[in-house]
Amino acid sequence: MTPPDAPHNRWSDLDRPPLNATALRRGLLKPEGLWTSLDIVEATGSTNTDLAARASGGGLAEGAVLVAEEQTAGRGRLDRSWTAPPRSGLFLSVYLTPGDVPAERWGWLPLLAGVAAATGLAQSAGVDMALKWPNDLLVTIGGTERKTGGILAERAGDGVVVGIGLNVSLRAAELPAPHAGSLALAGAVSTDRETLLRAVLRSLEQWYVQWRDANGDAAESGLQAAYAAGCATLDRTVRAELPGDRTLVGEAVAIDGDGRLVLATGDGLQEPVSAGDIVHLRGEEGGLT
Repeated sequence: MTPPDAPHNRWSDLDRPPLNATALRRGLLKPEGLWTSLDIVEATGSTNTDLAARASGGGLAEGAVLVAEEQTAGRGRLDRSWTAPPRSGLFLSVYLTPGDVPAERWGWLPLLAGVAAATGLAQSAGVDMALKWPNDLLVTIGGTERKTGGILAERAGDGVVVGIGLNVSLRAAELPAPHAGSLALAGAVSTDRETLLRAVLRSLEQWYVQWRDANGDAAESGLQAAYAAGCATLDRTVRAELPGDRTLVGEAVAIDGDGRLVLATGDGLQEPVSAGDIVHLRGEEGGLT
């Protein structure tokens, strides 16, 4: 039995074994595939920050994957922190260079990553995942929607670094916030992180290639329809907290061709929202994350 004051090591929690980099490379790095390298680090501040620095320095090939067993300064949207116990989740970033896809369509990449992650996790973990616009992954625990993952995309070098953070085996006492959840708490049939990582990256490759081959056209590639089908924000009354301290309340009625959330407001107008914090409202007051 490990003494409570023993120093942390990679085998200190046998319920959370380390990832096997050799096996993952063997299964994911193919000559004609998207993924070109896969590195796993024991701990880092942020995989997005690290991979973006490598991309900005030049020479980083598309398809580079960086995975951390632990993130100590992970970031979500609006610079919110994202941390979890070692080996309790998936913390990864990938580098994509969409090439000839018009830059104005690159805004679909975080939404694409959400669709890919939700699809891959539904297949591998057996959990019904939902998307909260723009970049959150939700599970239902005890009849309540809980955030179990998030996406963060940022320009770097000639492309985009897309980060995915996912709570996998977190126990209730380990959750960082009351509205958070994990795959384990949602009843996942598997919390094996290697299985989940392979599923997410394979799904991400499939969706990315499909979108890229359609020149970034979200409608033609099926991405727009897939996102709308899995989006828990649509057909609900929401509050959009917008830049400049502006607030907008309305019914979320569509995801438009630019990936924006379209709100139908009380004055009969439809207003697209391209950035902001979205709160799912219950009736006239109260809300979810």
